[in-house]
Amino acid sequence: MGKTAFLFPGQGSQYCGMGKDFFDAYDAAKKVYVQAGEAAGMDVAKLCFTENDDLNITEYTQIAMLTTEIAILKVLEEKGVKADCAAGLSLGEYGALAAAKVMELPELFWLIHCRGVYMQEAYPTGGAMAAVLGLDAKTIGEICEKTDGIVSIANDNCPGQIVITGEEGAVQAACAKLQEAGAKRCVPLKVSGPFHSVLLAGAGEKLAAQLEGMAVKKPQIPYICNAEADYVTESAPIKELLARQVSSTVRWRESMERMLADGVDTFLEIGPGKTLAGFLKKMSRDVKVFSIGTVEDMEKFFAQTGAHA
Repeated sequence: MGKTAFLFPGQGSQYCGMGKDFFDAYDAAKKVYVQAGEAAGMDVAKLCFTENDDLNITEYTQIAMLTTEIAILKVLEEKGVKADCAAGLSLGEYGALAAAKVMELPELFWLIHCRGVYMQEAYPTGGAMAAVLGLDAKTIGEICEKTDGIVSIANDNCPGQIVITGEEGAVQAACAKLQEAGAKRCVPLKVSGPFHSVLLAGAGEKLAAQLEGMAVKKPQIPYICNAEADYVTESAPIKELLARQVSSTVRWRESMERMLADGVDTFLEIGPGKTLAGFLKKMSRDVKVFSIGTVEDMEKFFAQTGAHA
C-alpha cells in the first residue's frame, strides 16, 4: 500500500477570489474564514474574495493563503479524505501544522498573522529574491558566498529551480555571476522582502517570543519541516523550528525526496495554484499528484480516485 501526503503552497499562488466557491458551498469552509477573521482582527473573507492590492503584501498574503488552505482542508476532512503525512512550503508549513492538529486554529491564525507582520517589518525595503533556473544548488551556494553583500539560497524547490534572497544589490550581482556560470535564466520575484535570509533573523526572534506562551501538541500525523527536511513527530522541537524557518533555507526538494523514499505515491496540493505539483512532476513521473484549489478540482479528484461517493 502506498501513502498519501497533504501539501500546502506558499506565497506567490494567491489570487483575488481564492476559496470563495468553498466558502459559498460549505459551512466547514465558511467557519474557517470567520475564525481567521476573529483571530487576526480583520475581514479575511473580504481580503481573499475582493479585488485589492493588500493580497500581495506579505502581512496580508500569509493569513489569506493559510485561511484558504485550511478551509479546503476542513472540507476534505469532512468528506473523509485522510493523509499519512504532510508538508508545506514556507507559510504552507502552517497548513501542515493544521493537518497534524498541533495547534488550535485560532492560535494558528494569530501566529501566522504575527509572522506576516514581523516579516514585513524586519526588512521593509532594499531586499530582493530571484528564481535561478538550470543550475545546481552547490554551484549557486558557492557563487552566493563569493558575492559581496548578503545573498543566499532561500528555496531549493526542485532540480533546476532554486530561489536566492538577500540585499537587492547582492541578489542582482549574484544573478549576473550565475548566468555567466550557466544558469538558463534568473527571474526577479515580485515579493515584499528578502524572505528566508539572515536579514529576517529579527522576525524569527519575535516569532519565538510569540510562540513561548502558546500550546503545541504532538502531531497526529508526521509533517516535514522546511528547516531540516525531516519529519516532526513530537511537540518538543516545533517552536524552535518555526522560529528558525523564517530566516533559513526552505529545503523543499529534499523534503519531497524524503517522502518519495518513504513510499508516498499520492500527493494532494491543498490551496491555490499548482506550483507544488509542478515541482513534484520534475522529480518523479510515477506519483499521483492532485491540486485542489477549487470545488471543481475537488470533484475531479473524487471522480478520478473514487475517494468519496
